[in-house]
Amino acid sequence: MAITYEWRGDADDRTLNALHAEGFGHPPGDTPWTERLARHSLGWVCAREDGRLVGFVNVVWDGGVHAFLLDTVVAGSAQGRGVGTALVAAAAEGARAAGCDWLHVDFEDELGPFYFDACGFRRTDAGLLRLSGG
Repeated sequence: MAITYEWRGDADDRTLNALHAEGFGHPPGDTPWTERLARHSLGWVCAREDGRLVGFVNVVWDGGVHAFLLDTVVAGSAQGRGVGTALVAAAAEGARAAGCDWLHVDFEDELGPFYFDACGFRRTDAGLLRLSGG
């Protein structure tokens, strides 16, 4: 079965919430994805297999030359098949086409091999400030 990738692909709140719940191992939420995407995103990539959403990554930006990956997720049934790498490559191409020069990402330590080895990111120093107690 072929997987297709679409920049700014069509996806609704229910489908995106279900995919995030599966990919991140939590109950489905009620995040207003379509509102968020319209308001804050440069673009996003949807991966589909036989019409079913099996992957997603959000690309937010600063309105200039910096774009940032958020919410990269792949359905369990599609993991280990290069879907995440292809999502990131399509996101990079979309950001490049929009005039961005840099694509940033942050992630948990265990995802280092994915982002550094499979996707080609390089290590940089960065900082993080927690703004809530959660």
